[in-house]
Amino acid sequence: MSADLSQRLVPDGLWELVAPLLPSFSSRPQGGGTAPLDERTVFTTVVYVLTGGCAWRHLPETSGVSPATAHRRFTAWTRAGLWRRLHRAVLDELGARGGLDWTSAIVDAASVRGKKGGSLTGPDPVGRGKKGSKLHVPSEAQGIPLAVAVSGANMHDSLALKPLIRGIPAIRSRRGPRRRRPVRLRADKAYFSAEHLAWLRERGLIPRIARPGIESSERLGRHPWKTERSIAWLFGYRRLTIRYERKGSHFLAFLGLAAALTCYKKLAKVTT
Repeated sequence: MSADLSQRLVPDGLWELVAPLLPSFSSRPQGGGTAPLDERTVFTTVVYVLTGGCAWRHLPETSGVSPATAHRRFTAWTRAGLWRRLHRAVLDELGARGGLDWTSAIVDAASVRGKKGGSLTGPDPVGRGKKGSKLHVPSEAQGIPLAVAVSGANMHDSLALKPLIRGIPAIRSRRGPRRRRPVRLRADKAYFSAEHLAWLRERGLIPRIARPGIESSERLGRHPWKTERSIAWLFGYRRLTIRYERKGSHFLAFLGLAAALTCYKKLAKVTT
């Protein structure tokens, strides 16, 4: 992997956020004096797999990391919760610089085919019953993902609403205490119920959810395209367009890393 490509995939600013979050590993004894792994190279390799969508076994020799080593470290980082913590760290930097718009949050979901089945998959009702997963994303008013989740493709969108709202972390603000609550919650009619309206109001959120049979999702006006843009940003990482991971935790890991990278791209614009 060329130095230019490595720098594009993991710029110095991103690595400064990643490095303190990496769990420590004791090196396994190796015969022949094998050199220790360079953590940045391994992390860059994981980003390469997410971005290009290649299988682990097809990693180029120029990556500097063997497929087995890269996958093993990815698994260890997933178990350590690295991706969620990285996503929150980038959101903290965005919030501290005033880069988040809390006037509203928008919730949406999208389905992907699961080629190998596995956990967090189910028959897709709009995909002829083929196995698939559903990505759930609450984003702030600009489309920046605040949290992510994965379920089987057969799970109704509405069942994800409460966990998604609860899953928004307390994020640093430019002034004042951390914040995790937007002013409004926007969603299409799939999320409508009297229970949800009451639950959101109890938490101080103003619901803006289209009512089935009365209003179309066009009631949301200019807002739906923002969350659709957010999901499009995530699908720009080719490893997410079709699910190949049998383990749901691994697919969620890639989604969490994609969310963190999406937020970092916004952060780079805020700080320049």
